[in-house]
Amino acid sequence: MTDLTLYRNIGIFAHVDAGKTTTTERILKLTGKIHKLGEVHDGAATTDFMVQEQERGITIQSAATTCFWKGHRFNVIDTPGHVDFTIEVYRSLKVLDGGIGVFCGSGGVEPQSETNWRYANDSKVARIIYINKLDRIGADYYRVVKQVEDVLGARPMPMTLPIGIEDNFIGVVDLLTRKAWVWDNSGDPMNYTIQDVPADMEGLVEEWREKLIEMAVEQDDDMMEMYLGGEEPALEDIKRCIRKGTINLDFFPTFAGSSFKNKGVQLVLDGVVDYLPNPMEVKPQPETDLEGNPTGEFAIVDANRPLRALAFKIMDDKYGALTFTRIYSGTMKTGDTILNTFTGKTERVGRMVEMHADDANAIDFAQAGDIIALVGLKNVQTGHTLCDPKAPATLEPMVFPEPVISLAISPKNKAGAEKMGVALNKMVKEDPSFRVETDQETGETILKGMGELHLDIKVDILLRTHGVEVNIGKPQVAYRESITNRVEDSYTHKKQSGGSGQYGKIDYTIEPNEVGAGYAFESVVVGGSVPREFWPAIDKGFKESMVKGPLAGYPVVDVKVTLREGGFHAVDSSAIAFEIAAKGGYRQTMPKAGPQILEPIMKVDVFAPDSHVGDVIGDLNRRRAMIKSQDTAPIGARIKADVPLSEMFGYIGDLRTMTSGRGQFSMEFSHYAACPKSVSEQVIKEAQERKKALDAEK
Repeated sequence: MTDLTLYRNIGIFAHVDAGKTTTTERILKLTGKIHKLGEVHDGAATTDFMVQEQERGITIQSAATTCFWKGHRFNVIDTPGHVDFTIEVYRSLKVLDGGIGVFCGSGGVEPQSETNWRYANDSKVARIIYINKLDRIGADYYRVVKQVEDVLGARPMPMTLPIGIEDNFIGVVDLLTRKAWVWDNSGDPMNYTIQDVPADMEGLVEEWREKLIEMAVEQDDDMMEMYLGGEEPALEDIKRCIRKGTINLDFFPTFAGSSFKNKGVQLVLDGVVDYLPNPMEVKPQPETDLEGNPTGEFAIVDANRPLRALAFKIMDDKYGALTFTRIYSGTMKTGDTILNTFTGKTERVGRMVEMHADDANAIDFAQAGDIIALVGLKNVQTGHTLCDPKAPATLEPMVFPEPVISLAISPKNKAGAEKMGVALNKMVKEDPSFRVETDQETGETILKGMGELHLDIKVDILLRTHGVEVNIGKPQVAYRESITNRVEDSYTHKKQSGGSGQYGKIDYTIEPNEVGAGYAFESVVVGGSVPREFWPAIDKGFKESMVKGPLAGYPVVDVKVTLREGGFHAVDSSAIAFEIAAKGGYRQTMPKAGPQILEPIMKVDVFAPDSHVGDVIGDLNRRRAMIKSQDTAPIGARIKADVPLSEMFGYIGDLRTMTSGRGQFSMEFSHYAACPKSVSEQVIKEAQERKKALDAEK
C-alpha cells in the first residue's frame, strides 16, 4: 500500500486572468512532468487542451494531472475562473483536500475569487494563498494581503515577502529562514541564488516574521508560553503549528511570486508539502441514505475499509467516456464489480487511468486518497457514489444551481438531428449546470445554462467537436412567477356520466411562501373530511400545475398551499379525482392571488479605467442597475451592482466600445426579484404573441 502521508490532493482556483493555468504549467515544469513550458496567451498551456480554451485564453473545464515534488505525490486540478463555469470549481473542491488560491498582485481579490473562496469555505478545504503577477504594473503585495482580510474575512499569514515590485521584482524573502531567494532574468526557474536579506528590508522582515510566529504559536499553549517568555521555538515546531492552523482553517499561509517570470513557485510547492493536509488529515466524508439524510457513518480514508468513491466529473474524449473519481476508502482494481447507489445497478471496472490533462496512463490498482478516471462506465453521472456491492453506502450528493438563461437551437439539416441528440446527451452528462429540454408546443430544442458565454461555448463544442451545425435563436431569460396575496378558496370536481363517477372537494389556502423556499404543501384537515390517502394526490395536482404560471406560463416559485377542509364520496372519490380538483383549484385561484413576474438579478462587477468610470456608471443606470459600491483600484475603478439579466445581453461588446477595449466585467446569478410593471407587461405580451403564433401553426 502507498504511504498516504505523502499524498496531496490539491486544486488551483482563482478569478479569470489571475494566472492559475500559468502557475499549473510552472508546477508541472518544476516537478519534471513537462519539459517545455506552454503559455496561455500562445494557446499552448498543457491543461487548457480544448480548442475553445486555447482560442479564448481561458480555462473552461477543470483538468487533472499527477506530479511529484520532494517525494510527495500531487494530484493537481486546474479549475476555471470564469463565473459561467463555477460549477467546475465547486465539484472539484468537493473532492480535494487542499487548495491554492491564486490572486493577481494588481487586480487583488476579484468577484470570482469571492465566489470560489465561499465554495472552499463551504467544503472546508484548507488553502494556501499565492499572490501572483507581482511583476505587473500596479502590483502591491501588501494591499492584496489587506484585501484578503477585508473582503474575504480570512486571516492571511504571509510566509514570503517580495523583493522589489513591478519591473524591479527579483525574488522573495522566506520569513521563517530569513533568506532571500533571488532569480536572474533568464526566465529559468532553476536560476536562483539564496542570499542574505537585503539591508533595506531587514526591519520589514523582522516585523512580519514576528507576526507570523505570534499567529503560529496560538495553536500550542506550551509554545505560546515559551515564546512569551522570550524563547523562540524551533523551526520544525513553528512549521507544525502552521500546519495545524492551516488544516483547521484558522489562517492561510500566503506566498509572493510571479509565475510567468518563474519567480517564487518553488516556495509555494514547499508550502503545499509543509502545510496542506494529506487525505488522512481531512475530516472524513459523511455517508447518507438514498434520500440524502445523514446516517452518522463516515467514509474514513483507509485502504482496508469497504470501497467508497465519488464520481465528480464526466468527460467524453478520445479514450471514450471518462468518469473522474475520488476514492475515499477501500481499493479499486480492474475487473472489480462496483455498485452505483443512485441507480442501484452494478458496473464492472474495465480500464482505469491516471490523467495528465488529456493524456492517460493505464493503471490496474487504485486506493483511498487517489483521484483517477474510469473508462467506459455506462450509467454514472456527476455526484453518484460508487461503492462495494456487499457494503453499500451513499456519500453526500452535490447540489447544482438552476440555469438562468436559455437558447433555442435547431439542426441546419435533417441529417444533423440525430447527431445533435447524441452530442447533447454527452454534453449534459459532462456538465450538470447545462440542461437540455424540448419545448412540447414548438418542438424546439432548448439549451439552458449559467450565462451567455456558457451557452456560446456549448454551441461552439456542438460544431467543432461533434460536427453539428445549428440555427440559434435569441437568448431567453429564465423568468419565474409568484404571488403577492393570500387567498382562501374552494373547488369541487364532480363528474357523473354513467357508471362510477368522480368526486373531490377541497377547501384550501394559497399564499406567498418565503423567498427562495419554493413550493410547499401542508394539510391541516382534521376529522377525515378528506381522507389521508388522498392528500398526496392533492399535493401532486398543485405541484404539477406550478410548472406554468397564470401570467406568461413561466414556472411558479415560493408558493404555499394549505389544505383546510373538503368533502369526499365513499364510491366516487379517488386519488385522480382529487388530483384533478387540485389542478382546477390552481387555475381558479392563482389569478386572484396577485400574480407577478420575477426576473433573475445578476451580481455584476465591472472594472473601468479612470477616464471612463462616469460613462460606465451612466450605462449601468440605463440598464436598471442598483449600484452597490465603487472602489478605486490602482489604474481604474471597480463598480459592483445588481442588474437584471435581461439588460445584460451583449454587454461585453458595449463595455469594450465605451472603454476603448480596456474594461472588464464578470457576473453571476444573485436572486430573483419582481419586475417593474412596464417590463412585466412586455414579458406577458411576448408570451401571448408566441402562443398566438403556435396556435396559428397548428
